[in-house]
Amino acid sequence: MSEEHETPIKTPKQLITVVSLALVVPVLIIVLLVMFVGAGKRTGSGSDAMSADAIETRIRPVAGFELVDASAPKVLKSGEQVYLAQCAACHTAGVAGAPKFADAEQWAARLPTGLDSLVNAVIKGKGAMAAQAGGAASDYELLRAVVYMSNAAGGKFEEPPPPAEAAK
Repeated sequence: MSEEHETPIKTPKQLITVVSLALVVPVLIIVLLVMFVGAGKRTGSGSDAMSADAIETRIRPVAGFELVDASAPKVLKSGEQVYLAQCAACHTAGVAGAPKFADAEQWAARLPTGLDSLVNAVIKGKGAMAAQAGGAASDYELLRAVVYMSNAAGGKFEEPPPPAEAAK
């Protein structure tokens, strides 16, 4: 007989060793893999690593809203409050050509057009600035914001008196 067809297992002791290793080694590998996978922190839904704050953040509605009583008396915002709420995002950094707040050089060409022209541009929109009419601020509050911004840049506009229905 040739040696090519001989098996490496020659004794019954070798056969028992190979069979037992063939059963034990895969089981050992599976156990080690399960331990490795289970050892990491779980961050997904249903894990014990989720705190109450993380759960609240995850289930919070996408858009926040505030209920306002329509029959409640309207509290008018100051020009500065409207500026900080609506205008500061663009006018602080000069986004899309918006004149920067309190920059007299950038406001120099706009101030001579008059308060009515500036307010009209705010209400109807101009250039990259969207129309503000019908938004969170009333036209009177927008007027106050324009006066506040213009005067910070060297304008000499007077604060407008409150409208008749708000004065009551």
